[in-house]
Amino acid sequence: MIRNPILPGFNPDPSICRVGEDYYIATSTFEWFPGVQIHHSRDLANWTLVRRPLERKSQLDMRGNPDSCGVWAPCLSYADGLFWLVYTDVKRLDGNFKDAHNYIVTAPTIDGEWSDPIYVNSSGFDPTLFHDDDGRKWFLNMQWNHRTESYGGAPKHPAFDGILMQEWDAGTKSLKGPIKNIFAGSPLGLVEGPHLFKRNGWYYLTTAEGGTGYNHAVTLARSKAIDGPYEIHPDTHLITSKDAPDAVLQRAGHGQYVETPEGEAYHTHLCGRPMPPQRRCTLGRETGLQKCVWRDDWLYLEHGGVVPAIDVPSPGDAEPHAKPKRIDYRFDGPQPPDDFQWLRTPEPERIFSLTDNPGRLRLHGRESIGSWFEQALVARRQEHHSFRAETVVDFAPETYQQVAGLTHYYNRHKFHAVVVTWHEKLGRVVTIFSCPGDFPHARMVFPVESGEPVPDGPVHLAMDIRDNDLQFFFRSGEGGNWQPLGPLLDAGVVSDEGGRGEHGSFTGAFAGMFAFDITGRAKPADFHGFVYEALA
Repeated sequence: MIRNPILPGFNPDPSICRVGEDYYIATSTFEWFPGVQIHHSRDLANWTLVRRPLERKSQLDMRGNPDSCGVWAPCLSYADGLFWLVYTDVKRLDGNFKDAHNYIVTAPTIDGEWSDPIYVNSSGFDPTLFHDDDGRKWFLNMQWNHRTESYGGAPKHPAFDGILMQEWDAGTKSLKGPIKNIFAGSPLGLVEGPHLFKRNGWYYLTTAEGGTGYNHAVTLARSKAIDGPYEIHPDTHLITSKDAPDAVLQRAGHGQYVETPEGEAYHTHLCGRPMPPQRRCTLGRETGLQKCVWRDDWLYLEHGGVVPAIDVPSPGDAEPHAKPKRIDYRFDGPQPPDDFQWLRTPEPERIFSLTDNPGRLRLHGRESIGSWFEQALVARRQEHHSFRAETVVDFAPETYQQVAGLTHYYNRHKFHAVVVTWHEKLGRVVTIFSCPGDFPHARMVFPVESGEPVPDGPVHLAMDIRDNDLQFFFRSGEGGNWQPLGPLLDAGVVSDEGGRGEHGSFTGAFAGMFAFDITGRAKPADFHGFVYEALA
């Protein structure tokens, strides 16, 4: 069986393609750098991260991009001996505008170097590239209408002004010919995320509808002509949980069709697993996969209905491999371990080094936690509702403006952190920074009034997240006992629904290390490894 979600934690907008016996899924990374995650599988049940292709300044620079902007909804395809990756770099979320710029990059192999981007257009987000069997290529994206009451955090249907299509000329590397709006969506509205495929003389268009929240859906339509008109599926939606509030996999939508070499049909989709009692998705939007069947040239879920299943049959009787419950990361390579990313900047040497103090991750304190420009924060995804994270930090602050520590992080107004800093009366201390989602002010609170003094030397920091509760711990030296610090905090606010709520943000939670020095002196902090452990 395939166990959903196949990519747990923040992995939304899955675009899937098959090349021979190999399957690849590309997912959105938003403001996290390097851009786009590509996972590989041979059996559809087990997936391994193999590449983040947008890794150079010439490909992607997100400094200044607001939270939940950056890389939206990539599309991965293979044709003409090349992998093609289409993506959007969104520069604005709030207000009526999006400033969504669409690009194409290519590579002969997934794990090789990817080209510099070719700019395509900016008329809307969620682009896709379809390679027709006659050799022509077609570029699609949703069209954004700013002349509406839709704005960041409160999307309205009229702003999602249909799916545009135009021919792409691979020779001149530009669009050509007329632009046509080929699909207005279903009555559910908020049509986006288009993907085309062709079967038995029909063109099939899958789109995402209903927004990123609990009304999300995959809508399917078909036409004999690529430019329409498109008729909508008899059930309208192929996959959705919008009318099944008790289903484990909620917020199901935005995916793509794929066939096995034997012709078996599958469809990816994003999903969320909310935590009671407030239905907050602390793991963000994850990637699921459903087995499908064809009837009368329409695609249906094999198990019936439209609600995604947790377990679905895999091709060849593959079973998901058990994953380690605990990972002890070491910083003994030239780059951070593959699970880790950082925020926005294509100049990582400005924020961290693994060679200045070999065996340690050195963070150079830059701008404050939550900065949209240059923030020294290196973190990995939260993949379990309950987990423990630990690290050890060597840090000698000289002022309260110098801070380093461990954080449970979502964005600038949704995070908790246990930190080492300086206090005028107590000297070096551990204390708590907490920003519990009180958008728009992003006001921090400090549950520990002045902090606990700690002697010179390494400080061990830890946090236990158990569903909606977070507890910080610290200890000095190797032989000391872990001491709890502060009260239980609301871990559930570090979620898509935390802060201003559904549609206000749509990425995912991370656990990681950070440092800042707002004196401008770039005080370094050295981190001795990192532990991530799933808890029962």
